[in-house]
Amino acid sequence: MRVLVIVLLVVNALFFAWSRGWLDTVTGLPVDAGREPQRLAAQQHPERIQPLAASAVAALAQRSCLELGPLDGDAALAAAQAALKAAGADAQLRSSELPGVWVAATIRLADPDFRARKEATYKQMHIAFEPLDGLAAEQPAFVLSRHASQAEAGSAVAALERRGLKGLRVLALKAPQARHSLVIEQADGLLAARLKASKDPALAGGFRACSAAPAASAPSAAG
Repeated sequence: MRVLVIVLLVVNALFFAWSRGWLDTVTGLPVDAGREPQRLAAQQHPERIQPLAASAVAALAQRSCLELGPLDGDAALAAAQAALKAAGADAQLRSSELPGVWVAATIRLADPDFRARKEATYKQMHIAFEPLDGLAAEQPAFVLSRHASQAEAGSAVAALERRGLKGLRVLALKAPQARHSLVIEQADGLLAARLKASKDPALAGGFRACSAAPAASAPSAAG
């Protein structure tokens, strides 16, 4: 009986030591074998984990290319990038520049008689002209030609002056403007639905299927 009691005490002591992990390196049988409590302890907000419905799983498997734009100007671009980042979307930036509009125009022709003489001269020389529109401070005046750059307009003014015309100038009707679009090349169905349902004003332009990237644009990582 004494031997049995001693054996039981030894067995209980060994089990106690093993249950505390003190014999893991000796026995090769760690007390946590088959379980990983350290991983469970490292979880953050496990209550947020929700099983996905079959429809959600199917939506995750869907892939489409979405494009937002055109976005005119850097302010609109920054707002859209911030909205996409908040939505967890990774987008590529495509940029291009809309050319400006410069004109070869006359000086202000406030005197009606002087303006009438200018009209008669242009008609006699078969030079097309039209009233200047859009720059109230420079009116009344005539536009003789429109150009995509200031240099081209300057060349037109120089050519007209060589024909004996005076009182001409170059005016900028519209400055060049940057135009951007943001492309999500591999949007899953859930992300696509979330973005299309967004009420953020920065995304009000809406998404469409991706168009071919213009040759002049250089895609780069964005937000």
